[in-house]
Amino acid sequence: MPVAVEVTQPGFAATVAALRLRSWNLGPGQPTLVTDQFTDADFKLVVDDRADVHVNSKDGRFYLGWFPTGRPGTDGEGWVIAVTGTAKVRGYRMSFDTETPAAIVAAAVAQVLATSQPL
Repeated sequence: MPVAVEVTQPGFAATVAALRLRSWNLGPGQPTLVTDQFTDADFKLVVDDRADVHVNSKDGRFYLGWFPTGRPGTDGEGWVIAVTGTAKVRGYRMSFDTETPAAIVAAAVAQVLATSQPL
């Protein structure tokens, strides 16, 4: 059974509305959106000689690293979040590149911090 396709104009045609173009948050943004979530009471912040920022929880189980020019030995890793596990449950680690918007990293950090509870 033959199928007829009517094409009034050759090629691909689309309108901006059909493509649903969007504006996306790009670029590293403001790292203070991330670092301002930590208090002196519960965390230790260190800035090293490369101007990398390291945040550790006082119990040593949470770590955040911000590497503005990229973490040494990696291909553009800019942020690292890690939570050490226990004897029975494994911990986890996530990383973001140097161009990940700080607002995205801040949201991940906020979620991790929301799950922590004092013993």
